[in-house]
Amino acid sequence: MSPRRNRPKAAGSSGRSAEDDHAGRYGGWQSTESWQGEDWSVRHVAGAGAQGKTYRCPGCDQLIPSGVPHVVAWPEHAGVDDRRHWHKACWNAKDRRTTRVQRSRNAPRF
Repeated sequence: MSPRRNRPKAAGSSGRSAEDDHAGRYGGWQSTESWQGEDWSVRHVAGAGAQGKTYRCPGCDQLIPSGVPHVVAWPEHAGVDDRRHWHKACWNAKDRRTTRVQRSRNAPRF
């Protein structure tokens, strides 16, 4: 007997969008915020939902270690490729920051 498939496969599905990921999947809640003239989807991720993964925060350019609660934000009209993982404090302070973080020559982009 083969294992049960939890999600039915949709016929003609060309790819994933940000709406395909349910908020409960990562243990957080999702809301919509307005920033820089755009509506942004903001998902709060619990630390347990981020086990085994590290991300680079675009607000401070520092790593978000595995298992640390954080925020995932992306423009409403964008897909999953435009999601960015932020420290909660960096997301809350995004309007008080300078226009761009200065990176060294060898620093990776996201």
